[in-house]
Amino acid sequence: MRKVVFFLTVMTVLFASCGEYNKILKSTDYELKYSYAKKYFNGKQYTKSATLLEELVTIFKGTGKAEESLYLLAQSYYGQKDYVTASQYFNTYYTNYPKGEFTELARYYSGYGLYLDSPDPRLDQKQTYDAIAQLQLYLEYYPQSERAEQAQNILFELQEKLAYKELLATRLYFNLGTYMGNNFQSAVITAQNALKNYPYSKHREDFFFLMMQSKYELARVSVDEKLQGRYREVVDEYYNYINEYPEGKYVRQAERFFEYANKRITNIY
Repeated sequence: MRKVVFFLTVMTVLFASCGEYNKILKSTDYELKYSYAKKYFNGKQYTKSATLLEELVTIFKGTGKAEESLYLLAQSYYGQKDYVTASQYFNTYYTNYPKGEFTELARYYSGYGLYLDSPDPRLDQKQTYDAIAQLQLYLEYYPQSERAEQAQNILFELQEKLAYKELLATRLYFNLGTYMGNNFQSAVITAQNALKNYPYSKHREDFFFLMMQSKYELARVSVDEKLQGRYREVVDEYYNYINEYPEGKYVRQAERFFEYANKRITNIY
């Protein structure tokens, strides 16, 4: 019996709430709508607050409530975890109000939301690039902010994600080998570009080794007239690797590549 009473009470509250919300939606009292939008926002009912604010940001344009309503709309989408839409509204806010009350927060959350939405490294990284661009702008405008250190750490994390994506691409090219073309050369180029773009990545050693390994395999499938030059490149890559990682995790394999390549160069003369 108690369960039935509790259920009926809950349903009554829900229907009353829905009825109230529907009345507010239809109302032309925009001040009342705004008060309810803020009420729903503070109650974390972000879908309801966003729906009301979508209308109100247009109605309030040019008034004293325009700035706050736009910021709350952005935060309402952020609260729904619709980070792309939130970022668009945060961008609109700080563009329209470059010295507004919430400008610093808008710039920060524009990038931070996209960071939260950044996909797996195997997927398209548009959101990651957009997040990096927004957070870099935030640091340019607010280098001394209390959020600056966090923003910088997030940038490092996002750049590592992009570096890892390039590492996956390098490994894929290497594993494809000579399938439908010269994939070893593609592996070398991808690794070289990654080292230029992410020189401090934790995957730096992996890129160095994959470059040497790819050049080694490339030499092994080369025609005779290119053989000497390509084995010399293997030796050069060995010294590049060993000078930076004398006790690296790939030293033994690197030494085998070096010995084999060096011997072939000697035999050519």
